[in-house]
Order: sequence, then structure tokens, then C-alpha cells
Amino acid sequence: MINRKETAWKKSRKFGDVKGGRRHPKLADQIFKSQHNLLAPSAGQETSIFIEDNPSKDFFFPVTAEQVRKTLEKLPKEHSKELTHVWFRKVKRTDYQNGNAVQGSFISGSGVNLIVLHPFPNDLKMRFGDKKPELKQLKFYAPYTTQLGSDENGWFLKWEVERIKDYYLERLLLHEIGHHIDSMYHRFWSKAYKQKAENFADNYAVVWSNSETVNVIE
Repeated sequence: MINRKETAWKKSRKFGDVKGGRRHPKLADQIFKSQHNLLAPSAGQETSIFIEDNPSKDFFFPVTAEQVRKTLEKLPKEHSKELTHVWFRKVKRTDYQNGNAVQGSFISGSGVNLIVLHPFPNDLKMRFGDKKPELKQLKFYAPYTTQLGSDENGWFLKWEVERIKDYYLERLLLHEIGHHIDSMYHRFWSKAYKQKAENFADNYAVVWSNSETVNVIE
């Protein structure tokens, strides 16, 4: 049942990454070398297919498959009609501590269009490392949290559970849908245009999360 054909890593948003000026994690730097191990849906199979890992004891998923499904249903059908999978995928604690953890990503190839959502740490602290986050980073997260702090492990933003859920549905999920739309129209499909792709996805998330016709949060 496993198909390990190579597929392109379209984009990913790292913990602590910023709108319009992202630092790329090591995984995302290998932009054309990421793989998935999923089979394309068979003819007539209902999509999107939801896959749910059990997060490790140090992490949790702030949204459910049903919440994601309802959010997608409120968007125009053509925006997600070719989305085949949504994967709630666990993350290794060591990857998170080493700065290799991403919040979400969009992967396309081998008949699969996949959004991956990773869990959030149980201590509700989004880590930035030893360097204090820049103002543009803090502005990006300001609609959801402004609780900046530091400890022996570096700088962090402290979150409330409900605001993490809002962020995942309003910004992170819709950001990846924006990349999915790019893939459908084969726009910005190269490493050279990565900033255009990020800008489009960020703008898509802002526009649709604020739309009067699409209320993504219940």
C-alpha cells in the first residue's frame, strides 16, 4: 500500500516563521526532495481523506478533523476540490527543540495533494530560540497572542488554547490552501518564486479568514 515516489515540498510554515520574511527550516531548504508515502485515492473514493497520528506526550493537536472539514466546506468548492489528504502528523520533540519542526506544509505529487498539520507543544509556548523575535514576527502573531517571554531555553510566545485553535483554522490551514491553489494553476512552482508563493498564501489566509461570507470559526 506504500508508494514512496519523490514529490515536491511546496511550502511549510515553521514555528516562529514570519509573514513576508520567513527563515527556512532545514527541511524546507530541501524543497524538491521531500517525500510522502501515500497512495493517490482510487477512482470514486471520497476526498479529502483524513489521517490522524497520536501526538507524543509533549504535544497536542489544537483542532480536530471535523473542525478542519467544516472550515473547508465553508470555502468555495473549487478551492479544495483537488485536495486529497489532510494529515495530522506527529512531530519529534528533538526536531522541535532543534528548530526543524514545522507547523504545517503542503505537498503535491504522485496524484496526492496533501496538507500536513503538526501539533503544538503542551506548555503552550511557541519557541523562537535564543534570539529575540523581530517586530514583524510579533506583528504576525499579534491578532492571536502578544505574551512574549523568555526562560533558560530562549524566547517564546505564550498562547491560550482557544487562540491556538483560531490560528490553526484561520491562518495556518488557509495558508496551506493558498499553496494548494497555486499548485492547481501551476503558479510559483519553483524555488525561485518562493517569496511570491508565501505572499500569495498569506494574503489568501487573511482575506478568507476575514471574509463576511466565510466564517471559518464556529
